[in-house]
Parts: sequence; structure tokens; C-alpha cells
Amino acid sequence: MAEINTGGGGGKHDGGKVRSKKASTRVDMTPMVDLGFLLITFFILATTLSKPSSMTLNVPDKTKQEETEPIKASNVMTVFLGKDNKAHYIFGKAANEDPELKTVGYGYEFRQAIQENARKVSADKFVVVIKPTKESTYRNMVDVLDEMAITKTKRYALVDQLTPDEKKLLKDKVKIDA
Repeated sequence: MAEINTGGGGGKHDGGKVRSKKASTRVDMTPMVDLGFLLITFFILATTLSKPSSMTLNVPDKTKQEETEPIKASNVMTVFLGKDNKAHYIFGKAANEDPELKTVGYGYEFRQAIQENARKVSADKFVVVIKPTKESTYRNMVDVLDEMAITKTKRYALVDQLTPDEKKLLKDKVKIDA
């Protein structure tokens, strides 16, 4: 609240001169301080509630190189991320063995395919190899990683190179230029 102080100044003094009264203004800062603390409280609360959530991605340590046994093709599901939000996968065979290439959409269909193939082998031997093509999007990659977390697939690998046999398989059967 602003107040106008009309007291003091003016009146007759010993000199006999008459002075006009000067109005002094005094602004009460209490509401302004209250508003400042309310805004600070609001922004602190709003930023703590809107923290971005992210998925953890385990990456192997480059300094440690462990000897591992080769993975059998019969335990591997290879997923190719394609165009139009479709994924293509082969299971149990390498690309040069003329495998059956199946196409699914992301989400429920893809989850069903992972679970169905995971039941065919023991859980500790099942591996998913994810291979994005040039026509796939970043969102497709995130969708696949989400499905790995949802289905609790423990062993999966992200590979950025397609073999010549895989390129030929995709070009012949799905018409994807990988």
C-alpha cells in the first residue's frame, strides 16, 4: 500500500515565512516480498516436479576386454528397423541361410515377436541384435529400446553396420535400400 504523509513541514515559524506542505510518499514493500517468495516457491516446486526421465543404457567398458564364446545363430533374433514404422526380423538363422523375414509394427506386435522367440531358447542365451537401416528414424530406435526394457530382454546389441548378405535380403524381400 502506498501512503501519503501530510504531516510536518509548512506552518509559521519564527521567521514568519509560510511554507507549503510537502507530501512524502512511503511504499509498503511487504506485499512485494510476499509475492517474490511465492514465485520462488512455485518455480522451485515446478522444476523439481518436471525432471526429465530417461532410460538407462548399459554400455560395455572399453578398457575391459573379456573373452566370450561365440553366439550361435539359433539363439539370435536380428531386428532391422525399416521405413513406415515397421521392423523386420529373422530368428535362428544368418542372413545368408535364406531365413524367413517377418515384418511387424512397433508396439504390441513387436513385443509379441520378442516374447515368442525368447520362449524358443533359454533366457540366458537369447540375444537380440538391433540394426537400424538408413530409412529408419530415431523414434524407431527409441521404441525398440523401450520394448527391450518392457520385455526385460537382458542381452541385446545395437549394431550400425549391415552385412552384404543382410543388405541383399532386405533389398530382395522388403525393397529397402540399406
